[in-house]
Amino acid sequence: MRQYQLKLDLQLFNQEKTEKATPKKREESRKKGQVAKSSDLPGALILLFVSMSFFMLGGYYKSAVLGLFHSLFENWLTLTITPDNVISLFMDVAWKMLLMLMPIFAIVMLIGILGNIVQFGFLLTGEPLKMQLKKLNPLDGFKRIFSARSLVEFAKSILKVCIIGLLVYMTIQREWDELLVLYSKPLEAIFSFAAGLTIKLGIEIGAVLSVLAFLDFLYQKYEHEKSIKMSKQDIKDEYKKSEGDPLIKGKIRERQRRMAMQRMMQEVPKADVVITNPTHFAIALKYDASEMEAPKIIAKGMDHIALKIREVAKENGIITMENKPLARALYERAEIGDVIPADLFQAVAEVLAYVYKLKGRV
Repeated sequence: MRQYQLKLDLQLFNQEKTEKATPKKREESRKKGQVAKSSDLPGALILLFVSMSFFMLGGYYKSAVLGLFHSLFENWLTLTITPDNVISLFMDVAWKMLLMLMPIFAIVMLIGILGNIVQFGFLLTGEPLKMQLKKLNPLDGFKRIFSARSLVEFAKSILKVCIIGLLVYMTIQREWDELLVLYSKPLEAIFSFAAGLTIKLGIEIGAVLSVLAFLDFLYQKYEHEKSIKMSKQDIKDEYKKSEGDPLIKGKIRERQRRMAMQRMMQEVPKADVVITNPTHFAIALKYDASEMEAPKIIAKGMDHIALKIREVAKENGIITMENKPLARALYERAEIGDVIPADLFQAVAEVLAYVYKLKGRV
């Protein structure tokens, strides 16, 4: 029973999402549109920069507004209304309003795009727009409404309303004396004061909301990292999918080793001599003066492979010689298919000379 409980605890531990997301997991989440972003940041920046644009482009906006109303009050009010005049009036007003609002449209579009690129880079995906029936589940909807995320969003909204209200109150309090005597000033001064107050409020509110939106972005980034965390089992499963099942790969490697060993053993009967340790190492050498500049290692192995090499050599009548230092040096310093190291030429030549003498080749 205790062993079963330990096994169950281990399984639960492996299922806990405690590991950081892998690059593959992050890329999959990104393709699905699951990125860390604050929907408030672009709106706050738009409010800030549009308000600031009135300071920089105030003269342009003033002349555009005056030109629009001048045409309406000075020219069009005295004309006889006809279908042609109405169409011409509409087109003229629409064009002048478009020219007046064009800088605002440009700022909104530019800041809206940059506000998102700054958060998660350039991303085009239609995954969030796909129809998902599970989103129509009323139980899931109820859970989302009363989830911790919804409570955080509600708290953020209350905080923003309170801060905006406080800023408006402080601004009006500072300008209260000016507001009390505003009725006695000319119309142009009233409009100038109202415009200046509005722009000032827009900049202050936009700046504060931008700071709050940046903090919200950090929170969203934290939540996103938390949501894409993986369990140890998830990482293992991902590795199996991307790299293949380790058991299968192990079997493939084992089969490759067996095939390589079989090919090596097929070369042993072609050897001139097998040098041994005598039990730990076995190295099969071949030398053909017409084709090779130096003797070449055609097979080598240690322990059970060395035993197999000696057995094959014995079955095929290959001479086996014991030379512990030479066998160890050849095994450690050369691979199968290599010629022997130059400093071992003398030792190997003596061994081959002895073998050739036994075979009657010298």
